[in-house]
Amino acid sequence: MAAKTTPARLGRSPLPRLRKRLRNSFLFAPTLGLVCGWLLATGALAADTAIFELDERLADVELSQIWFLRAAEDLGASVKTAAGTMAAGMLTFIGVVFSITLVALQMAGQFSPRVLRLYVQSRVTKATFALFLATFLFTLRVQKEYAGGTGGGPAIVPYVGGMLSMGLVVASLLVFVLYVNATIRLMRVTCVIDHVSRESRQVIADRAGLRTDAASEARTRDTVTAVRTIGYQGKPGVLQEVHAARLAELARGHDCVLRLLPRIGDFLAPGTPLAEVRGGVVPSPRQVLRCLDFGADRTMKQDVAFGLRQLADIAARALSPAVNDPSTAVQALDHIHVLLADTARRPSGDLLHTDRNGTIRLIEPVPAWTELVDLALTEIRLYGAGSPQLTRRLAAVLDDLARNAPAEHLPCLHRHQRLLEETVRGTLLLPGDQDFALIPNRQGIG
Repeated sequence: MAAKTTPARLGRSPLPRLRKRLRNSFLFAPTLGLVCGWLLATGALAADTAIFELDERLADVELSQIWFLRAAEDLGASVKTAAGTMAAGMLTFIGVVFSITLVALQMAGQFSPRVLRLYVQSRVTKATFALFLATFLFTLRVQKEYAGGTGGGPAIVPYVGGMLSMGLVVASLLVFVLYVNATIRLMRVTCVIDHVSRESRQVIADRAGLRTDAASEARTRDTVTAVRTIGYQGKPGVLQEVHAARLAELARGHDCVLRLLPRIGDFLAPGTPLAEVRGGVVPSPRQVLRCLDFGADRTMKQDVAFGLRQLADIAARALSPAVNDPSTAVQALDHIHVLLADTARRPSGDLLHTDRNGTIRLIEPVPAWTELVDLALTEIRLYGAGSPQLTRRLAAVLDDLARNAPAEHLPCLHRHQRLLEETVRGTLLLPGDQDFALIPNRQGIG
């Protein structure tokens, strides 16, 4: 089989890492909202001051003078009152949004702690907080700055400030409606399962063209060179992302081939073997670490197994005696079925990455399909053996996979079919219940 490799690419900039940090942070967007609110209020004040000065220069025209004074008295007072009301109302709205967010986080924790990231990364939630804070600060400054003229003179007429205040309030109300709708969706376990499934399918699609059987092309030169190991020397953490193009170019510069030892999602402690080096010069650990991202928890950037882990966790929670919700477990199993069927059709094996010249420089390990099946189905089978709804759906999943999967995957599926039967017969007491629980059904019981 011809090896499928990554196309030659130049090194990555630090911008992707910055975007990832901003996406996982709940500090940047609200802070940006405060800054924008302050700057917008400053610009509105400058614009209204310019209008005020222009109108003063036209004060010798009697009609203009009468219009200006009347506007200063009526519009200035009304906008100041309205701005105070808006500021108080926006502060109340901010408290409501914060309370809803806390409730949503508590609800999400009941599905699985791994899905809390969906709420932290929600653009709608961040945009809502940012807009509300900007509106609150803007209206607060409008109320303060347009208090009246100096020395008993006429007040500045808040034309721009008044219009922008009303516009920001209207925009905040619209965004609040979108926020409530998005939060309600994320509080529904069906939407959470679907979101995780879509993320996982995207990861599979992004990495599908890189799969290979790690054929002998990558080992031709390695058989005559010694293998040297690079140890991990960073802080303890999870391997979240591999910047393959940068690692391949690093290996090209040292005329060697790198084989990563941990997989995406592995937790590394200091001293853990990080990579094997064949041929050429050994890169320094610091150079290798610059091409890898580590963090406190797993992410969906390149981790297909993490998607299955989340779905399996949701199903396990639903099957616990404290919850006893097999229908939710069946819904999670529906999407697990889709992911396993998708990965079953992909070529298996490690990923090969090339440098800009097309030479294989990096070998990245990935989970085998049998490991993904074990991850997705083992705990669900053990926890749901007493629920015919779950076992019937699981039997249908295994039957469908066995019908469409390549021959190399059949032993794994037959093993799980056998384990399912043994587990059910060891859990349910009555033979009739045992036979009923093993009948494949895509709806479980219905």
